[in-house]
Amino acid sequence: MRKLYTLLLYLLAPVVLVRLAWRGLRAPDYWRRWPERFGSIEPPLGKHVIWIHAVSVGEVQAAEPLVRDLLDRYPEYSILVTTVTPTGSARVRALFGDDVAHVYAPYDLPDAVTRFLGRVRPQLAIVMETELWPNLYHACQQNMTPLLLVNARLSARSLAGYRKVRSLVSETLAAVSEIAAQSEQDAENFESLGADAGCITVTGNMKFEQRIPSSLFESAEVLRRDWGVGRPVWIAASTHEGEDELLLDVYRKIRKQFNDCLLVLVPRHPERFESVADLCRHRGYNTVLRSERQPCLPETDVFVGDSMGELPLFYAASDVAFVGGSLVHHGGHNLLEPAALGVPVVTGPHLFNFKEISRLLLDAGASEKVEDLTGLEHTVARWLGDANERHRVGEQGRLVVEKNRGALKSVLAMIERYLAPARKE
Repeated sequence: MRKLYTLLLYLLAPVVLVRLAWRGLRAPDYWRRWPERFGSIEPPLGKHVIWIHAVSVGEVQAAEPLVRDLLDRYPEYSILVTTVTPTGSARVRALFGDDVAHVYAPYDLPDAVTRFLGRVRPQLAIVMETELWPNLYHACQQNMTPLLLVNARLSARSLAGYRKVRSLVSETLAAVSEIAAQSEQDAENFESLGADAGCITVTGNMKFEQRIPSSLFESAEVLRRDWGVGRPVWIAASTHEGEDELLLDVYRKIRKQFNDCLLVLVPRHPERFESVADLCRHRGYNTVLRSERQPCLPETDVFVGDSMGELPLFYAASDVAFVGGSLVHHGGHNLLEPAALGVPVVTGPHLFNFKEISRLLLDAGASEKVEDLTGLEHTVARWLGDANERHRVGEQGRLVVEKNRGALKSVLAMIERYLAPARKE
């Protein structure tokens, strides 16, 4: 099955390259560093290397506490973080600077994977969340490189897809040394695909482990003074194509109750920054972009967050948060970022990528899930008009995050079993 999969990959390779070039028309960073995607990187990284793969921004953000603890605990190791997207790459650099190395992950072609592992020679491979690559995992097994699947999750949607190629997935999971699953349901899903139950540990979700620097709140106060301390601020973050129009429709209705309300609109993907700003202006809204570094005047209607790595700051300076990818059928995004900051969270109905987190927040009264735009309008307006209710809901969210910490400690204990022998050499 893996040979057939590999043949298909080679046949599709020209299509993948064309797609990469096409994406570069909107995001030029996709045109850069192509050799890395075929395993051609510049060694050396050091004698002992810990390799962490985090596909994009969300996974990089989830891995941040782990990377920082590994830097502290294992200073004799070099740490390599790979991503697939340029936005993930930019986030790695913004968070860690030169403390870690970064390259793009190789395509799952045998020669690319072999070239990559031959140059990196990792003592341990850590893959974040749900990245199952048959040739890469097989090569790690052949090289006797321990491979951990950390913060692992498997949604019902992904499970249904993987079941269609269960024999290939089962062979791939057999190459994994251990799986640190987010929940019991995730553990059951992996086991149903052929993973050894004895290799699966439920550690919880590492997204609860995010650390908030005290300077963030100070910076948020400064930003809020720029936005206007007395005016209500609603942030709509991580929005996808098709959502911005809907959100602007809701914003128009909210302004009938709060005519000085500021909408902070933060598209998920950088290539959409300009088009979203144009959409706002086309709708007649006085629009300011973060990148312009212009003051946010009382007559400013929409503030477009067209910068990377500042979403926590925007959340902290806002009164109410909507998390995108949930009005369209994308599956939602991380609800814990605003919740950890004590900001009440509202989402649309499509949250299949974050069912467990959504359930925890909803059960605690720390968020609301609405079914349509009318529900979104009513929830945002209610919270904007009631500071006590905002505080109560926001505080519940903060407590949910605090109570569910602990995954990082379990994952570090798992990692220690594989790195301890190397440290004594």
